[in-house]
Amino acid sequence: MSCLHILESHIAITLEKPIRLQEYGVGIFKTISTKSALKKSLKKGLILVNDNIASTATFIYGTETIHLLEDDKAKNHKKINLKLKVIYEDDYLAIINKPPGILVSGNTFKTIANALEQNIFKSSLPDAVTPKPVHRLDYPTTGLLLIGKTSSSIIALNKLFENNKITKKYVAITIGKMNHSGTITIPINTKKATSKYNVLKSVISTRFTFLNWVELYPQTGRKHQLRRHLFSINNPILGDQTYFLKSLLLKGKGLYLHASSLEFIHPFTSKKVIFEKEPPEKFNRIFNPK
Repeated sequence: MSCLHILESHIAITLEKPIRLQEYGVGIFKTISTKSALKKSLKKGLILVNDNIASTATFIYGTETIHLLEDDKAKNHKKINLKLKVIYEDDYLAIINKPPGILVSGNTFKTIANALEQNIFKSSLPDAVTPKPVHRLDYPTTGLLLIGKTSSSIIALNKLFENNKITKKYVAITIGKMNHSGTITIPINTKKATSKYNVLKSVISTRFTFLNWVELYPQTGRKHQLRRHLFSINNPILGDQTYFLKSLLLKGKGLYLHASSLEFIHPFTSKKVIFEKEPPEKFNRIFNPK
């Protein structure tokens, strides 16, 4: 044990019946706020129960001493050099403007998650953790990304998303003639999915017939939801390399989809907050060519 750095410790409460550690352990450590994060730590061998390495098969009976160890690989991980635009920051959360062509998180080195420590101030609160994105934007999508800076903030923000208490607005440029507004309710992977849209303006296009500046309001959070929904009504997003109509694929310009607004009640100040970021200049060039 002398060569291991213990980050946190917990004494299990007395239980009426045994429970798996992967169930019991959610929330017992300040730096692990979700079940998925707990499972990752178990798979890495970073959790000890009575000085023995635990696994997803470990049961807790009560009174055990549970240690969370520091991840040396993460500690010694090379830092990524990526400058991010910080829109807002306090001790609980931050908002950054995600650039295109980078993953929010994942098993690769170049991610937004790996770049946060170099761009965001560490919280001064007792439950401060490494800043963590609390939702996702697709690899080619730009715009506002919400970051949690404390264990309690990450939990609270996740609950806001789960309860649809955060209003997200996107802007996109779509291809083809569209109705002025509408609601798309086509399921995604058999799961309920709802997206609302408003067309703000349209221009005639020689190649694409029509191009539309559209506001989008996802009511659910399925993978690629907006891209798949617009494709399903034959109005794909300009520049989409995955969901496109034959002969209408635009290459080399990126995806014209931008997360432009987040609106919610701050879970710790109880104040209504609205964050906005204009889309990249390439959007304007289509409707206001020089």
